Amino acid sequence: MSRLLTVDNLNAGYGKVPILREVSFHIDSGEVVAIIGPNGAGKSTLLKNISGLIPPFGGTIDFNGTPIEGLSPHRITQNGISYVPEGGRLFMNMTVRDNLLMGAFTKRDILKTGILEDILTLFPILGKRSRQYARTLSGGEKQMLAIGRGLISDPKLLILDEPSLGLAPKLVDEIYEKLFALKRRGLTVLLVEQNITYALELADRGYVLENGRIVMEGSGRDLSIEDHIKKHYLGLA
Repeated sequence: MSRLLTVDNLNAGYGKVPILREVSFHIDSGEVVAIIGPNGAGKSTLLKNISGLIPPFGGTIDFNGTPIEGLSPHRITQNGISYVPEGGRLFMNMTVRDNLLMGAFTKRDILKTGILEDILTLFPILGKRSRQYARTLSGGEKQMLAIGRGLISDPKLLILDEPSLGLAPKLVDEIYEKLFALKRRGLTVLLVEQNITYALELADRGYVLENGRIVMEGSGRDLSIEDHIKKHYLGLA
């Protein structure tokens, strides 16, 4: 596998308040990597730094051989990173189809490749709902739409922030069935998720972020049997 993303000694926060401290990790092409940790650990801040929504205080972010720290979000999207934020951030008064097309805003020519049809094959419910407004969708359908919009730019790296947030268990199952399908296709994914069981089952590797620092790393399977993870995240003695 080739190295796709390298984050080295990243320090970041908001205003003058530090959140992330000397965070370093990497993702190889074709991997699914999970970042887990408690609320307030800095997981979403990390994703926002990688996607260009906030600039780091220091450190480097290298994507596919190119430094991207400090680039604008649309430049980072053009480089091949697609970010699906917590809650999806859909355009609720636009149709399902128009929401999907917005995902190709910075790469309009991609629509000529048949990518939209491919996404509707992966998420057939979106085809059935294509003329409905996003606000009329169920919670699971909204999350599928957010992921579909993230995929339409044909990213090299898909970043997902809490894809199961607020969903009933049956809908979480449906979302993760789609994520496993994307994994089988070889898509590289960076996942932040509070549902630790699902995250570590999907992930090839994982990192534990606590108090703004990486404190543990390993394969998804190895982390799932670590005493620290079982006690503090899975509620097992």
